[in-house]
Amino acid sequence: MKTFSAKAADVEHKWYVIDAADQILGKVAVEAARLLRGKHKPIFTPHVDTGDHVVIINAEKVRLTGNKETEKIYTSYSGYVGGQKVETPKKVRARRPELLIERAVHGMIPHTRLGRAQLRKLKVYAGPEHKQEAQQPEPYAL
Repeated sequence: MKTFSAKAADVEHKWYVIDAADQILGKVAVEAARLLRGKHKPIFTPHVDTGDHVVIINAEKVRLTGNKETEKIYTSYSGYVGGQKVETPKKVRARRPELLIERAVHGMIPHTRLGRAQLRKLKVYAGPEHKQEAQQPEPYAL
């Protein structure tokens, strides 16, 4: 018996739309990462991009459980003295709500060239409209 290994040319990439309105951030991110990597397919191969394209709408209406909205912190550090920036999800939501989902999904994808290619197939929109109507994405229920 031989091990099956998918070829990049043989993979068919589908489009899915996920509505994040009143959904928990972690659950939306887990399903998006699963679809992007292709782990839901029987032909999943770790070193080949077997995943699908994912469009997430209503990112501004995603929920965080507990006190995470005010107590969780996102930090970034420039490397310079005094260059550390701290932000709560409440401030991120006011500034750019798509970033909440993008950061959560980024943490669940491999941090390699393949992971960056898979992450480019993620489109996140704050409102209910998106630009991928021509691809006829299928709705994906959580």
